[in-house]
Amino acid sequence: MLKLYGAEISSRLLLGTAQYPSPAILIDAIKASGTEIITVSLRREMAGTKTSDGFWSLLRSLKLRVLPNTAGCHTVKEAVLTAHMARDVFSTDWIKLEVIGNHDTLQPDVFALVEAARILSEDGFKVFPYTTDDLVIAERLLEAGCDVLMPWCAPIGSAMGPLNLHALRSIRGHFPEVPIIIDAGLGRPSHAAAVMELGFDAVLLNTAVAKAGNPPAMAQAFAKAVEAGHQAYQAVVLEPRDMAVPSTPVIGKAVFT
Repeated sequence: MLKLYGAEISSRLLLGTAQYPSPAILIDAIKASGTEIITVSLRREMAGTKTSDGFWSLLRSLKLRVLPNTAGCHTVKEAVLTAHMARDVFSTDWIKLEVIGNHDTLQPDVFALVEAARILSEDGFKVFPYTTDDLVIAERLLEAGCDVLMPWCAPIGSAMGPLNLHALRSIRGHFPEVPIIIDAGLGRPSHAAAVMELGFDAVLLNTAVAKAGNPPAMAQAFAKAVEAGHQAYQAVVLEPRDMAVPSTPVIGKAVFT
């Protein structure tokens, strides 16, 4: 069972709700994934409109835990304001904190991220920070009040999969007791299985499912891959070796003359 800020979660797959071809396909993908947590981007210009009210009502009808995020924010002030709006709209103190620093890579502004995380944590938010795989930044986020880390494995929407396995192993190894969710850059179910085999607690997906030819089928594939990777980690994966090792015993074999 996955524990996030005291909540027990069965599914280790978190699913985003953006870029789907239609609301019906989105709903089918969410159901196929088995997820218990969906992320929602709250933009200030959408708050209170009839379109957004319909979307929020649709998501609420699923009776899943909503994790609002501050996607599109580039400053501490903007991220904090968006988080407060999200708390009012969704009646939750959970927030996925994003503070983007680079327009091309969508890499987090880690300095602003830590500051915003501190402000929100002090204000009672349960912060899920979208960050890089940097160990120092991870430490600062924990000191700022975060109980969960969400490092990327590649740029948002790139579908490149884990680019720096050494860094991912390091951040997992340095914080063995901290729930760590891989967020951003996964493109294939095999990518999800690979990071889960490293011992990460969950993955968060959006583009890889929303932009697939068949989003519900892809959501289900990712769900199976996440579970397979987690089960493999628990079973202790055999590490690669630089030489062949016979699977059939050579001692005691028959000798023919």
